[in-house]
Amino acid sequence: MISPENIHRILIAVEDSPYSDQAVNYGVLLAGSMGSKIILVHADEIPVASPYSADPLLNESPVMIPELMHIQEEASKNLFKRLKQQHGDKVEIETYSRIGRAQDEILSVADECKADMIILGTHGRTGFDHFISGSVSESVARKAKCPVLIIPKPEKK
Repeated sequence: MISPENIHRILIAVEDSPYSDQAVNYGVLLAGSMGSKIILVHADEIPVASPYSADPLLNESPVMIPELMHIQEEASKNLFKRLKQQHGDKVEIETYSRIGRAQDEILSVADECKADMIILGTHGRTGFDHFISGSVSESVARKAKCPVLIIPKPEKK
């Protein structure tokens, strides 16, 4: 049974978007009311030199570009800095920046940190867009070992 006294670590998947900001707002509100810590995770796909830089038949890995890695690290740092400035006075915040498939990295950090809850924003894609891109939130919800709260796309004002 979930109760405030057993939710100590809330993991929130973040990106630089209004969907993510809304998820963080909910997470901070919950964490503040329960005295929980927030764990922010930002995951990016592996940057490669080109889609043809690796031959899967030869079991070659994609070539990672250091410049793109640096850009990704800086983007994560800036995102975490902004979120800590906005919410750091309300709750304790820990951050993780990962490279890989978002759903895999979110679940990995959740296991590593022993998250008691995961909060995700959703883009609200449907139809063909959903088919092509899949849904990180659906995948995480199916595979997570803890409760997952999915915050719907913000309503337009």
